[in-house]
Amino acid sequence: MGAAAVNLPNAASRLNRRELITAILGASAATLVGCDGRDLSSLNANDPGRLLSPNFAVGHQIRDRKWSESIHEANRGGRPEKTSVLIVGGGIAGLSAAWQLSRRGIDDFVMLELESNVGGTARSGQTGAIRYPWGAHYVPVPMVENQPLFSLLEEMEVATGTMPSGQPIIAEQYLCRQPQERVFFQGRWSEGLYPQQDASEEDLVQLHRFRQLVGQWADRRDDRGLRLFAIPTSAASGGSGSQALGELDRQSMADWMTVQGFNSERLRWLLDYSCRDDYGFDSTQVSAWAGIFYFAARLRSGDASSQEVITWPEGNGRIVSHLSKIAGQRIRSGQAVTSLRSDASGCLATVVDIETGQSKVFRADRVIFAAPQFVAKHVVVDFDERRRLAADAFHYGAWLVANVHLLDRPIENGFPISWDNVIYGSRSLGYVNAVHQTGSDHGETVLTWYYPLSGVDASLSRQRLLSLGWQDWVDVLLADLTVPHPDIAPLIRKIDFMRWGHAMVTPRVGFLTNPLRQLASKPHGRIHFAASDLSGVALMEEALDHGVRAADEVARALGHV
Repeated sequence: MGAAAVNLPNAASRLNRRELITAILGASAATLVGCDGRDLSSLNANDPGRLLSPNFAVGHQIRDRKWSESIHEANRGGRPEKTSVLIVGGGIAGLSAAWQLSRRGIDDFVMLELESNVGGTARSGQTGAIRYPWGAHYVPVPMVENQPLFSLLEEMEVATGTMPSGQPIIAEQYLCRQPQERVFFQGRWSEGLYPQQDASEEDLVQLHRFRQLVGQWADRRDDRGLRLFAIPTSAASGGSGSQALGELDRQSMADWMTVQGFNSERLRWLLDYSCRDDYGFDSTQVSAWAGIFYFAARLRSGDASSQEVITWPEGNGRIVSHLSKIAGQRIRSGQAVTSLRSDASGCLATVVDIETGQSKVFRADRVIFAAPQFVAKHVVVDFDERRRLAADAFHYGAWLVANVHLLDRPIENGFPISWDNVIYGSRSLGYVNAVHQTGSDHGETVLTWYYPLSGVDASLSRQRLLSLGWQDWVDVLLADLTVPHPDIAPLIRKIDFMRWGHAMVTPRVGFLTNPLRQLASKPHGRIHFAASDLSGVALMEEALDHGVRAADEVARALGHV
């Protein structure tokens, strides 16, 4: 629901541009202030850009219980709308639950979504013919353990069959085209994410040794033959491998690297970048389990490289579009669930229509709560103390995503523009070239730039995210992008920003093995929970897995399995 905007002690209004960039990107980026050629004369005068966000205001009202009890009393005695299943939340988890209910023959359901559009952080945008993501933008080719995703990709005609090994065959147009990745290092772009130029022998020895260790983790199986690292995590070891995973979970990734003797600056940067890429926090803040999971879960046994990547110009918005069509008219957007109760006869939900302000009540046999735990603790009014403690165990990171509309491509130095473009040493994650998958290598494009606010205190990071204005973020973005692209400013037509206050759950040290995390996945009466945060990692595959699981729980309870 995001933290309320506040005036920080060093609020943006009192920071000069250099101080602002130092605070966001670090001192090295601030040295470029004043020499970046900020010629933004090409900006669309009528629409230079917007500062967007989910509906924080309504979220805060739910958090502060401005509505729930008064609405509950006002609707007492009224006639509720009845449905067999009520789905709360229209992100990938909620849409996946609706998909699985339909596959189980359950069509009597209603989905309520707070925002005007479904999709959550997987939503996408479009300007003219160019589509672009607002968050999640790819899915690795699933392994044989992930049958639900394989089924979905077959339904979408992305997967066209299976290999003898059981691995899916993906239609070539959906596999990320070359070149896929590059990194800007020492004034030049080079292929891949590890900067090879001028690497010392020791740097390369440590890189090779790390890859060997990851390969060993990817190959390990428990006494039931299950991988220790798998996507989704529910397909991974819960048996004899649990002790080894627990040991990794009880230390940070940074500490694990130190114990293993990894002191190469380049390698530690790569591992730090990887943690921020998937989790929004650096290697000192996430567990070693999470750091190794990033690599090992995407490796097939015996392979030296990760699974290929499936992507679209609009990112995972393509998946949102497909699943939305299945749910169809049963999706009701702009609906805020303000309170939810479960008893022996069913579930009662009070709901406010955001546009009209009118309230109503839903009565359902079962509820699939497909929103994160930080929302659940404010909406499920009959949580006991332990369930509230479970919800409080979850921590989330704030993110900023920018879509930068360019009239033409900037001049390149070194390896050509790729799908994923990373700046060595930057606190940002670089950018994705949104038109890359279309085959267009020249002319206008949209660069989708990602910046995780990975401060130790997540609430302060959210405050910073919300306290800065559009021009502040333009200054930050330009300071970052002009490092590899000094000529980019005159090419910019428009810059839109999306602020995600709780973009993704953080797998902090000890979170994987925390029994409170495991408790949060269990039903509460007739309420079943489904969101990617329940896994501790915010991946599309985890949201799909929890949505399918919750739908199957409901189907069994209703006698459809």
